[in-house]
Amino acid sequence: EVQKLNQQLEEKNGEIQQMINQPPYEKEREILRLQKTLAEREKAQATSDVLCRSLTDETHQLQRKLASTAEMCQRLAKCLEEKQRKEKGNSDEQIPTERSNQVFLHLLYNETSLQTLICNLQEENRMLKQKVAHV
Repeated sequence: EVQKLNQQLEEKNGEIQQMINQPPYEKEREILRLQKTLAEREKAQATSDVLCRSLTDETHQLQRKLASTAEMCQRLAKCLEEKQRKEKGNSDEQIPTERSNQVFLHLLYNETSLQTLICNLQEENRMLKQKVAHV
């Protein structure tokens, strides 16, 4: 391992000697190339940061919508239960109306699709964070 590190050190020293021995215009060209690469990476990082913030904001917005939809579903379920109790008081059979079932199923479907969307956005957010870390 020490020999390997010594070899790497010798290679780096060789690269440094090459840089020192280069004509000044070669050094300037290398500096400009490195500056350009740095600028491109900074621009990519800034773009990734903006995308991550945007996705985070969108995720929070979707979570708020999901919470309000879930709350509405709970309210509707309570209303449906109360209506069924009242109907049960009037008759022995407890048959929910078809319309109430349709509304409840529609809301349940919307909540499920919102959860799926949030999961997809969280996965995309995770992937973008990995790309940012890689960059």
